[in-house]
Amino acid sequence: MSASAANSPLQPPLPPPQPSLQQNALAPSPLNTPSIGFSRKEKEYLPPSVFTLPQTAQLEALFTIIRDKETPRGDFLFYSDRIIRLLVEEGLNHLPVIRKSVTTPTGSTYDGVGFEGKICGVSILRAGEAMEAGLREVCRSVRIGKILIQRDEETTLPKLFYSKFPPDIASRYVLLLDPMLATGGSAMKAIEVLREHGVPEERIIFINLIASPEGLKTFCGKHPMVKVITGWIDQGLNEKAYIIPGLGDFGERRYCE
Repeated sequence: MSASAANSPLQPPLPPPQPSLQQNALAPSPLNTPSIGFSRKEKEYLPPSVFTLPQTAQLEALFTIIRDKETPRGDFLFYSDRIIRLLVEEGLNHLPVIRKSVTTPTGSTYDGVGFEGKICGVSILRAGEAMEAGLREVCRSVRIGKILIQRDEETTLPKLFYSKFPPDIASRYVLLLDPMLATGGSAMKAIEVLREHGVPEERIIFINLIASPEGLKTFCGKHPMVKVITGWIDQGLNEKAYIIPGLGDFGERRYCE
């Protein structure tokens, strides 16, 4: 699949097709309903910009593997990559398309669609880099940008330390990549940096594996035009602002032996 498509000046972009994601309705798992940790009433009040993968038994099995502290690093890499691939594929469902006609090998004309514009992946370092491979697997020659955000020890607020983007990022749709959404501080700072580089919020799709309800509400309250694609919504945050039950430090488990 190409990361870009030709625009037609005669036809306005079509809205993205209806995604297969479940929006604001996490179906209870037939195996372990309490693990979702979000009551049906609370789910109904999720921001409209939040989408989740279908909460199937298979998906819960994958998350169970990567949550287990005894899971070997090789298995953690393999199964987290599977979830990332699902998230990227679903994120692409939200990109707008335009009408496009092609000629098939039989000489027939097929009236289909193509992506409305170029895309770009932006990873929040360092854990977000783990999601770049999943994006490259489904988007050929996709451009990648990077943002390094860390906590300022004096102010305790997220601080930008490094960023590098394609020069034309303002004209691209951006898939922002970070595995965990806890308080939402780093993600909100990343959105701020992208906006400073000319990227409209409505062209940003934030993709992550696990999110906390608190982080979702804070993030979406500040950036309601940014779509959030998450694999699982956990119970919440503990006193140290760690996601519970979570899976620990994704970066440490991903990159450290």
